[in-house]
Amino acid sequence: MEEAELGVPSVEDANVRPSQSSDGAHRHTPFLTALLSGGVAGTTVDVALFPIDTVKTRLQSPQGFLAAGGFRGVYRGLGAAAVGSAPGAALFFSVYEGMKPRVTEFQRRHGVAEDSAAFGHMVSAMAGEAAACLVRVPTEVVKAAMQVGAEGSVSVSSTFRLVLNDGGSNAFLGSVFGGLYRGYGITLMREIPFALIQFPIYERMKVEWSRYQGREVSPLQAAACGSFGGAIAAAFTTPLDVMKTRLMLGKDKNGVAYRSALDVARRTVAEEGAGAMLSGLQPRVMWISIGGFVFFGAYEWYRSILLPLEEGQKQ
Repeated sequence: MEEAELGVPSVEDANVRPSQSSDGAHRHTPFLTALLSGGVAGTTVDVALFPIDTVKTRLQSPQGFLAAGGFRGVYRGLGAAAVGSAPGAALFFSVYEGMKPRVTEFQRRHGVAEDSAAFGHMVSAMAGEAAACLVRVPTEVVKAAMQVGAEGSVSVSSTFRLVLNDGGSNAFLGSVFGGLYRGYGITLMREIPFALIQFPIYERMKVEWSRYQGREVSPLQAAACGSFGGAIAAAFTTPLDVMKTRLMLGKDKNGVAYRSALDVARRTVAEEGAGAMLSGLQPRVMWISIGGFVFFGAYEWYRSILLPLEEGQKQ
């Protein structure tokens, strides 16, 4: 699962509460707590919902759903996802939580959108995405190749070597990493708009829900906020996800290599129609909304355990 398509809550006194109070002020989240909670929760969701991700990837494959494997072997590539999930999610959440108070301080000192908590959430999420994609993109490339049964993708190690030795790749840092960073740019182009949509919805819903009931939201309520925001963001960014998937796979159904994200979009629309840019919309929305709900619950539960332990060590 795209780990970044989630959100970050906060905890106090072993009870989960949102990462900002009802007046919009940010609360500090310890680095180690965010790192461990994000990593474990991200892995939990990726492994649990992996078959839905496989179906989505095959629907977006240029060779077509059935030719890419249909419903057969829906756990192909699970090993690659599991290996990259924890470090990718942990890197995102640690950067996101670490950036929020810094951005808030910048807003206060320089008078930049002082009354907008959403501004801090968006900037922090963008920084987290840029960092996490350094881990996430190689994982996605290997995983996608295995999910569609690319030639030579028998195991995680063999697929990794296959992608690494892709001498014809025009990927980011291709001369060093082969095709491992194929689609890095379009992944950022997908993740950043996603975060700009999801995180303000998630944070604002928590604030309004807290005000309505006169107390901080529970883990279950925070999970619902993240699920709702994720579903909306997933629907709007599906065309970017289609472009990302095809660029990472590298070639169309005839074996002709894609040159860029724009080349993917142009050829997809010309050959299959504009509707192809929404391929996998339903499983993507379902996967991210369910995954977001599960993640928020898992994240807050892990965090409610880890935060008191870390604070106890400091006392």
